Amino acid sequence: MLFGKKEKAVPELLQKQNIILDCKAMPKDQVIEQIGKMLTDSGYVDASYTNAMKEREKTFATYMGNGIALPHGVESAKAAVKNSGIAIMVFPEGTEWSGEMAKVVIGIAGKGDEHLDILSNVALKLGEDGAVEKFLEMNKDQMYELLTRKED
Repeated sequence: MLFGKKEKAVPELLQKQNIILDCKAMPKDQVIEQIGKMLTDSGYVDASYTNAMKEREKTFATYMGNGIALPHGVESAKAAVKNSGIAIMVFPEGTEWSGEMAKVVIGIAGKGDEHLDILSNVALKLGEDGAVEKFLEMNKDQMYELLTRKED
């Protein structure tokens, strides 16, 4: 404790409660609303960040290929990010995302330039052929382990 004030713990990048499995297809804005709420409720961002994620989609589609969408806020929303964090929704049957079918949607909030590290980690772990199919077969614990494990 500093000066009698209780220090706030910084939330880890991924919390297991922020992995939602077996989602049913829904409109993209609704997916972003849910992911934004998870990021907000977990203390990663201010509530305004959800609108910044929707704004990003209007100018730049965040579907990255291989069944993955990575919604994140516009540059001007950096101030709304309190801590870096991610939230995941898994759609085994897919959900329409900018004319593509996304099976894994990972909402990203990066403090400073940390979003680039997060994006590269996701690309490294899920970018190879077959990686998303394997990811879809995992349970929450396995997904958590894969995405939080530090590479040697």
